[in-house]
Amino acid sequence: MIDSDNLSAKEPRLYGTELASKFGAEEAPHMVTRVLQRAELAVTELRVDKPPGRISDPIPRQNAYMVCYHFKGRPSFDYWEEGKVFPIPYLRAGNTCIHHLMRDPAAMIDSPIHSIMWHVPHQALNLLAEEANVAHIDELRFDSLFGADDEIVRQLSSAMLPALKSPEQVSRLFADHVALALTAHVAHAYGGMPDGPHLVQGGLAPWQERRAKEILAANLAGDIPLAEVAKACGLSVGHFSRAFRKSTGLAPHTWLLQARVEHAMTLLRQPNQALSEIALACGFVDQSHFTRVFVQRVGLTPGAWRKVTIS
Repeated sequence: MIDSDNLSAKEPRLYGTELASKFGAEEAPHMVTRVLQRAELAVTELRVDKPPGRISDPIPRQNAYMVCYHFKGRPSFDYWEEGKVFPIPYLRAGNTCIHHLMRDPAAMIDSPIHSIMWHVPHQALNLLAEEANVAHIDELRFDSLFGADDEIVRQLSSAMLPALKSPEQVSRLFADHVALALTAHVAHAYGGMPDGPHLVQGGLAPWQERRAKEILAANLAGDIPLAEVAKACGLSVGHFSRAFRKSTGLAPHTWLLQARVEHAMTLLRQPNQALSEIALACGFVDQSHFTRVFVQRVGLTPGAWRKVTIS
C-alpha cells in the first residue's frame, strides 16, 4: 500500500478522512498513487451509516474531478453546483456520477451513503494525453445529476473495495494499475481522448520484456512503483502497461502474483521449509494470505500441494 501520509500536498487533500468529514463520516479507507509522476490519484471508500441531516461541507475548489461509484442508491435529495440547487428524485445503486470540483458541488446528507470516490486531477488526464501524443482534454462531459451506468467504473471500483478493506495485502503494482486504468477510461469515455500513436499494436521488445520480468521477480512483495519498471524499459507508464499485457497476456500485477505462486512451488518441494517462511519469502503478507492466493491459483492448499508433489 502507498503511504499517503508521506506525500506532500500543495492543495487540500480531498481523500480519506479529510474527504469523509465533509459528509459526516469520521473515517474512510483510502489509497493514493503517483503512477503518473506529476499528479496524485486517490481512491476513498465513503460510508455514511448515520446521516447528519445537513448539507455537505464545502469542498475546496480544485481543477480536478470526483468520480463517484454508488454501491447504495438514494431517495430524493437536493444537490448544489455553483450555489444553484437541483432536486434529485433518485440516485440508482450502481450509477457513476462525476463532479467537477471547480463547480463547488454539495449535497444534502439525509440518507445513508456507500460509495467509492476517485479523485482525478485534470492534470492526470492531460498527462495521459501527452503519453498518447494527442491533444489535451479541455473538460469532461458528463451528467453530474443522474450519472451513468458505467460498467468499467463499476468493475474497477468493485476491485478496489476489498483492497481498501485489507490494504496490507495489496501490492503497489495493483494500486497503480487500477488507478491508471480508471483514469484512462475516464479520459476516453468522458474526455473524448482518441487513440494515439502510442496506443498501437505490439508488445515489448525482447530486452524490455526480460528487464521488466527481472525487476518484478526481484521484488516479489510488489512494492516497486509501476513507473519505475516502465522507466527501466524506456517507456511511459501507459505504454508499458499495454505492451506488457500484449507480450505476456497478463497485467504486470497479475504476472507478479503468478510469479509468487511459481516461486512458492519451488520452495514447497523442500520439505523442511515452513509454510510461514515460504509465505514471507514469496512476498505474501502472512501464511493466511499465501494460502488464500495459492488455493485460488492452484486449487489446493500449499500443504496439500506439497504432499501430492513430494509423495
